[in-house]
Amino acid sequence: MLDRASTFADPEIVQLLKSRFIAVAIDQAYHRRQQDAEGEFYRKIAGQGPRHDFQKTTQGLYLASASGELLGFNNNRGGDRIKALMKKALEQFQPPAATVIEAGPVDDRYHAPLPEGGMVVRVQAKILGGYEPTTDRWRKIYQDSLSRDNLWVTRAEYEGLVSGQLLPGLQRRIVRFHLIDNTRGEPQMWKAEEITSLDLSLEKGLLSGTVHLETASGNRGYKANLLGHIEHKNGKITRFDLVAHGQFWGECTYTPGAPNGKFPLAVSFTLADGSDVADGVPPKGSRGWVEGYLQP
Repeated sequence: MLDRASTFADPEIVQLLKSRFIAVAIDQAYHRRQQDAEGEFYRKIAGQGPRHDFQKTTQGLYLASASGELLGFNNNRGGDRIKALMKKALEQFQPPAATVIEAGPVDDRYHAPLPEGGMVVRVQAKILGGYEPTTDRWRKIYQDSLSRDNLWVTRAEYEGLVSGQLLPGLQRRIVRFHLIDNTRGEPQMWKAEEITSLDLSLEKGLLSGTVHLETASGNRGYKANLLGHIEHKNGKITRFDLVAHGQFWGECTYTPGAPNGKFPLAVSFTLADGSDVADGVPPKGSRGWVEGYLQP
């Protein structure tokens, strides 16, 4: 959500996107690898830019025509810079005679669907304190950032919740892949052996417990209490609200800038209703390893 709070908080950029562009958000880690029509079209566009080595990240903002001609590229936040890029692209844009792209078969490795009979739970994380005070706008955006992810619940786990059981696989998936500090970037997920302790219970709809996660070196960890409510009616879950709150410490290669020492981190879970397009995005922890995510 960093971009939403910075670049895409600019009303002129929002208006340009609505009136002059077709906005598309993708996971470049998938599209640069996909062996299908989508992947080929993306590589055609990205290959014209500075990040054309598809063995590495191609992250960035691309402006392109329907024929795949690259009109602009940037990988930095900042409203003025992006607005200038968009206006320049519009000046040089000439409607092409674009060829219709045949969809064809998709690369199943990168189109993992929600397990049949499963459920989506929205997950958000936020650091509640510990940062040094700042007047720098960009640093403040990072400090106030709120992450967004999805938790997948399988059919068996769903049925377990309805019958009052919190199955072990769901417990481990929650703590390994979702009790993370992803407020500034993409962190490493917890390894199974980094679950130092896990004690969760579900009694009459009340979910509660504690967890201790820590790397072998001790340079990253999270000790938290969890409390939540799960409700169901006629075999259907109508409420899934859970909050983890505790002390986190450390950072990863792609999440620099964490507060010094231990700091309060909260992670919330709430039932998705399908009203947000982001409800359809696969969990970050499932990227390239859906089986490992579902069987943690």
